[in-house]
Amino acid sequence: MTGARSNAATAASLVLAAAVAAPLAAAPVVYEVDASHTFPSFAADHQGGLSLWRGKFNRSSGQIILDREANAGIVEITVDVSSIDFGHDKLNEEALGPKMFDATRFPTATYKGALEGFRDGQPTKVVGTLTMRGIAQPLTLTIDTFLCKPHFMLKREVCGANARGEFDRAAFGLAYGKAFGFDMAVTLEIQVEAIRRAE
Repeated sequence: MTGARSNAATAASLVLAAAVAAPLAAAPVVYEVDASHTFPSFAADHQGGLSLWRGKFNRSSGQIILDREANAGIVEITVDVSSIDFGHDKLNEEALGPKMFDATRFPTATYKGALEGFRDGQPTKVVGTLTMRGIAQPLTLTIDTFLCKPHFMLKREVCGANARGEFDRAAFGLAYGKAFGFDMAVTLEIQVEAIRRAE
């Protein structure tokens, strides 16, 4: 009888230990995009190879959810289209009009995707969807660099990455210039930093 009680007590202890340990398992961590260090940029053809125009968006927001134990994660970025900046005031104004981004009707562009291809705990790509002008198209980004470390000022963890991809802008209704021989291919590059949400 004593042995049975001992075995029961041992089993109960193991169940209790498992219950206590379960919440200690690594959980997904949320990082808020640092808008002051995140600037999606792009390069697009001008007049069929005459030159390559570059620009960026000055305002963006979002979050990254990283589950290190599962080698998984989610990326969600929202871009304020009105913050487009070619370094050319007239072109900025034209880009927001109905022939291009039509920013009055579509004030934001979004990118949502899953972190994949983990190597040594670091993702190597994002498989997701880019939405502009109300049109959603699949877009995979290659992650060139990815690093998480303590922020020397905020004393919280910060993650940073550089990602790139390419898309056909005409697929989003941005076909301005196509009739004049403009190449519709656009190279997108995103430099992003995100700070771990305070718990």
